[in-house]
Amino acid sequence: MSSDTIFAHSSGQPPAAIAVIRISGPDAHRAGRALAGSLPPVRHAALRRLHDQAGEVLDDALVLCFAAPHSATGEDLVELHCHGGRAVVAAVLGALRVLNEIREAEPGEFTRRAFENGRIDLTEAEGLADLLEAETEVQRRAALALAEGGLRREVEQWRARLVDLSARAEAAIDYVGDEDETALDCADLISSAEAIRRELLDRLAQPRAERLKEGVRAVIAGPPNTGKSSLLNALAEQDRAIVTPIAGTTRDVVEAPLAWEGIPLVLVDTAGLRASEDAVEQIGVKLASRHIDAADLLLWTGEPNEAPKHPYRLTLQTKADEPQPATGHLAVSVVSGLGLPELRQWIIASARQLLPPETSVALNRRQAEALASCVQALAGVSDDLVLTAEALRSARAALDHVTGRSGTEDVLDALFSRFCLGK
Repeated sequence: MSSDTIFAHSSGQPPAAIAVIRISGPDAHRAGRALAGSLPPVRHAALRRLHDQAGEVLDDALVLCFAAPHSATGEDLVELHCHGGRAVVAAVLGALRVLNEIREAEPGEFTRRAFENGRIDLTEAEGLADLLEAETEVQRRAALALAEGGLRREVEQWRARLVDLSARAEAAIDYVGDEDETALDCADLISSAEAIRRELLDRLAQPRAERLKEGVRAVIAGPPNTGKSSLLNALAEQDRAIVTPIAGTTRDVVEAPLAWEGIPLVLVDTAGLRASEDAVEQIGVKLASRHIDAADLLLWTGEPNEAPKHPYRLTLQTKADEPQPATGHLAVSVVSGLGLPELRQWIIASARQLLPPETSVALNRRQAEALASCVQALAGVSDDLVLTAEALRSARAALDHVTGRSGTEDVLDALFSRFCLGK
């Protein structure tokens, strides 16, 4: 547990109706009394007049206090709910700065203390970081599921089963009796471990969190002068790309982040694909090719027989003024709006298929790598009980990496630096 006491403004930037200032640590209650005179009973709110050390009135504030370990940080905690004007907040923070044995918190330090004191695990801390950064409804729901312990509960179930298998393996190693009974134990251990391994593989096969955070990338590609930039502008409902009648106008990649029906998307306009003697245009074509390869969705504006292979590809007939017969492509016109609603719905429906299901918690890269290590360890379970016991120990250690029970020092600084001051 940390030995010093920290404080910070923990709500939105002033001016605001209310400003919450938090104090956490062994001297939190003393610091609270220094300003408020007295504190209300634990977990009760009461109005107090705040004074600085010179006795000058700072504000009338609602004061709450919590006792360790039953607080958000696992430490003694005080919250001052002040009026949210800039001057009020500055005055209260100034009064706290001059107190002994107390300092201003670093970004993410309150949440880090909650983790270090066992109030949350690493996956819940990651979920809270994602929640602070969420910009779409889908991102918010996914982050909330993680922050509320969805993945932790899954991992705890797997870990409990591995602990049971480890105990059985250790008992079987020391078993002095009929060899057939020991062999039976081995067969059951192998079968049970394989069942967990298959569950983990199924979990790893689900869509990952990266698309959820970064957005599904819908790349518009095709030959020059086929209306790619106009299409991006029409879908984004703003002029993001330069449009001219001159073929080869787009030389660089133009991106437009969007959120449709709560889904994070990135529309990408690319240079027209053609052979060119222009060195700059050649670079643009190479960039376009790379973005086509990395596309989640491909909107192709060229001939269908020239379209790159892609599992989520839609061939478009651009600059279409009238509906066309069904020929395996969608006719669209940015002038009349023909086909744009259908194109938008295709993008949304396809993106939903690529994003994690809302009923599960999406794994980020770190979590997935730890689960993959667990899968690899479980592959070592065999009829050799000594090797099996070691494989199960390694599998448990890999799961402990997911929740932060062990081996997380290298990721903590990077994680908590994502938090704002006061969290």
